[in-house]
Amino acid sequence: MQATLSALLAKATVEFPRLKSRADFEAAKARYVGPHGEFTVLMKQMGTVAKEQRPALGRLINEAKAQLQVQLDTALARIGEAEIAAQLGPAIDPTLPSPDTGPGTAHPLTLVREEMCRILRKAGFTVVEGPEVETEYYCFDALNTPAEHPARDAQDTFYFPGKARFGNLTKKTPEEKYLLRTHTSSVQIRTMLKGEPPIRIVSPGRVYRRDTSDATHSANFHQIECLYVDKNVTVRDLKALLDYIFAALLGKDTMTRFRPHYFGYTEPSFEVDLSAQHLPKVNKDWIEIGGCGMVDPAVFAGVGYDPDVWSGYAFGMGLERLAMLMYGIDDIRYFYQNDLRFLKQFA
Repeated sequence: MQATLSALLAKATVEFPRLKSRADFEAAKARYVGPHGEFTVLMKQMGTVAKEQRPALGRLINEAKAQLQVQLDTALARIGEAEIAAQLGPAIDPTLPSPDTGPGTAHPLTLVREEMCRILRKAGFTVVEGPEVETEYYCFDALNTPAEHPARDAQDTFYFPGKARFGNLTKKTPEEKYLLRTHTSSVQIRTMLKGEPPIRIVSPGRVYRRDTSDATHSANFHQIECLYVDKNVTVRDLKALLDYIFAALLGKDTMTRFRPHYFGYTEPSFEVDLSAQHLPKVNKDWIEIGGCGMVDPAVFAGVGYDPDVWSGYAFGMGLERLAMLMYGIDDIRYFYQNDLRFLKQFA
């Protein structure tokens, strides 16, 4: 039996390195360890061996089986690597000159972000950015979002494991969790905690939510949010700024309107619609574009501002939606596919 096992392993050692495809591999595997394979037949002979010989023979069979499995795994890994190499094609020489002439171009989302920031700078806003990894305090608690709010559910928010540690982020309580921010409103809290009003900031950046990817949704996307805090700030000021932004960005024929809504951070709160039928592929009278409202006094109290002295507004919207309106793009996934045929259109 030992000689038979040794001969079988020697045969496999020669045959397996010569296998070229998965079909060849599966056929060879069946010949050795399939229901009627050579090794399987040998294992079935255990029942015919005397009892006193079975422990030694079992040990030999197990050792042979382990060696055979190593050879099978090695052959399959080699075939898999060859398949990947065939798909990738010949190696790229990074020292070769680029076939594209001239410099590259900014991504369409970058173009929209920079244009929005330029418009808001003219209105007196300063660009402020913050971390994409946040704590529950900055992302939810300080924004007046109750513990039972659906946005805090694990089905909507990406939470890090409890053992995760980020040395540059300080938790308010040991029970607090780290997460990927779901909005850039956390930057507004961080800014208010650093100093006294007046404050006029714009905070663009990437945000994350558990969402199914389709033509209009993505698990990661980009937002731009604004906060203005001063004395005697009103809804009229908020509406005037939004009218100015969209007229500058999309054309003077663009109009905006407010619809009552609920956001924990603002009171009163509104959904913002815009009318931009002069733009390509806009076939609706009104399109929802973002949310806004007057900062809730409870939020001011949480950051140490006297709500009887200070008032303010905040609003936010998705950069992808703005870019889709501006350029007539009908699928949000185009922004993340790195398809040069798409990106070169913005040169």
